[in-house]
Amino acid sequence: MNGGGEGLHIAIIGSGSGAFAAAIRAAEAGARVSMIESGDVIGGTCVNVGCVPSKIQIRAAQLAQHQRLNPFEGLPNHAPAIERPRIAAQQHSRVEELRQAKYQKNLDDNPGINMIRGRARFEDAHTLHIELRGGGLERITADRVLIATGASPMIPPIPGLANTPYWTSDEAVFSDEAPEHLLVIGASVVAVEQAQAFCRLGSKVTILARSTLLSGEEPHLGAGLTDAFRAEGIDVREHTQAIAVRYESGQFVLETRDGPIRGDRLLIATGRAPNTRELGLEQIGLATDERGGVKVDEHLRTSVETIYATGDCTDLPQLVYVAAAGGTRAAVNMTGGEARLDLSAMPAVIFTEPQVATVGLDEGQARKRGIETETRKLALDHVPRALANFETRGFVKLVAEAGSHRLLGVQILAAEAGEMIQTAALAVHHGMSVEALGDLLFPYLVHVEALKLCAQTFTKDVEKLSCCAG
Repeated sequence: MNGGGEGLHIAIIGSGSGAFAAAIRAAEAGARVSMIESGDVIGGTCVNVGCVPSKIQIRAAQLAQHQRLNPFEGLPNHAPAIERPRIAAQQHSRVEELRQAKYQKNLDDNPGINMIRGRARFEDAHTLHIELRGGGLERITADRVLIATGASPMIPPIPGLANTPYWTSDEAVFSDEAPEHLLVIGASVVAVEQAQAFCRLGSKVTILARSTLLSGEEPHLGAGLTDAFRAEGIDVREHTQAIAVRYESGQFVLETRDGPIRGDRLLIATGRAPNTRELGLEQIGLATDERGGVKVDEHLRTSVETIYATGDCTDLPQLVYVAAAGGTRAAVNMTGGEARLDLSAMPAVIFTEPQVATVGLDEGQARKRGIETETRKLALDHVPRALANFETRGFVKLVAEAGSHRLLGVQILAAEAGEMIQTAALAVHHGMSVEALGDLLFPYLVHVEALKLCAQTFTKDVEKLSCCAG
């Protein structure tokens, strides 16, 4: 595919999913691409320390838990034999395999992309000053620049914390040990995923939430997940903050207003901060938010005409598929096209058990936009597949516009929420009414039938329907 990129030189700072998506598309359009990476490995957060290794860890923990506790009377429970170093070795092996197949091979096979190892800083809107990893300096001039530098774990300013051997998720996900007692500070995606994984791999876990779990989501999601965690033995401390941390005799001591909490490992999972502070953005007057995230519009343009950005270093949602979609669209626009990133039907999944999945607007968000809503919430004990699996913890909630019944958003807490949410995303994207969703044919028995049943509750009493009622 050749196009408007002929003769253009595009510089991309970073080598994660967003950077590679942009580089591949720009090279296809005929541009010459320089990719600049300051780290030891290419591929960014997702493949190296995020999505891929964490999902391996979470799946291993899930299988261990299913050995320990299952709902079927004819399958005796037993304590799993967990060899954490072997699981960690599998994680490393699969990460290296995917990094080679999805990133290094693309570099090797694409002569239009040149990798520069070094740390880039803006001199002006077209010029980058690069401190090369092997020593020396290089200065490049580009027609367009894409910032795709990702984010790093954010460390809260808790007195004493910096002097302790705490973990971030980067270290925790590859741990070859199951600490006797893991303390987790944080209450969002990484915190809850890691807390449950370590619990299931043999650790006692205490999680400290400044307010509640998943406080930024529909309230029933966090409340339902808290109940599930406590039922599993995870100690969830809501409205609890560490006011000081110390490390003594191999133990972490978190001072709280309710007294000290002790554990032998501490995971800090309080979010990720954009990697933008060393880019010299102030030199070129590029606008950022209060976190340092680069502000972009729906075309991935920044406040400086020739500079674009995507991924976790921006004010976009910190999701790898958003980064990649943004990278592709930025490349189209940098090479003369006109593409926009539409996040109105953006699905999101938290890989706990039960899983948490959302798309579109929740009630509170709709209210803030001045939209009057009508909602329904269906408990999973009305869903045949959940009953057959003896997994009825959770719910499906649909948010519709009052009057038109156009579907605005969906929130799910369920064992297979991540597999269900894309159907909901398609319904939101295409502006379906709940009546139209409820009238669709769904296979039986599947978890996603919960969407149909919940949609039918807008006009029917599902308790009075037969199984697989149309």
